[in-house]
Amino acid sequence: MNPTAPTPQYSPIHTFKVQIYYEDTDFSGVVYHPNFLKYFERAREHVIGAEILSDLWQQQQLGFAVYRTDMVCHDGVEFADIVEVRTQFYFESKFRTVWQQSIWRPNATKAAVTANIEMVCMNQKRQLAPMPPSLISLLSSGMTSN
Repeated sequence: MNPTAPTPQYSPIHTFKVQIYYEDTDFSGVVYHPNFLKYFERAREHVIGAEILSDLWQQQQLGFAVYRTDMVCHDGVEFADIVEVRTQFYFESKFRTVWQQSIWRPNATKAAVTANIEMVCMNQKRQLAPMPPSLISLLSSGMTSN
């Protein structure tokens, strides 16, 4: 971490509930770890909006791809749990967003799973592309320093 780097402007924390189904779990009834990435993806889609993502692809041929992820499983999540995915992000550049996401079990005092996920904007040729200013403006509403 660069100590002279400016403090990023964070989005508000967004929450998204996920029902854990039997199909999400392994033989012991605990969520199979790759499924956490699916839950994080769904939560990010809800933050941006499916219609916005679809329009971005259809009209400007732009989309997002995971560039890097760092996920830590602190506690098991089990069949029949209804968990809350908490999502916050900031813009690292006009090409990249950094998403801080966590999964919380009901009445928990700490997150069961945490992740930092870096997303990049790409065009249909899979080349790095800047995010449209209109999207940055829309997603920037309510951002604050943490």
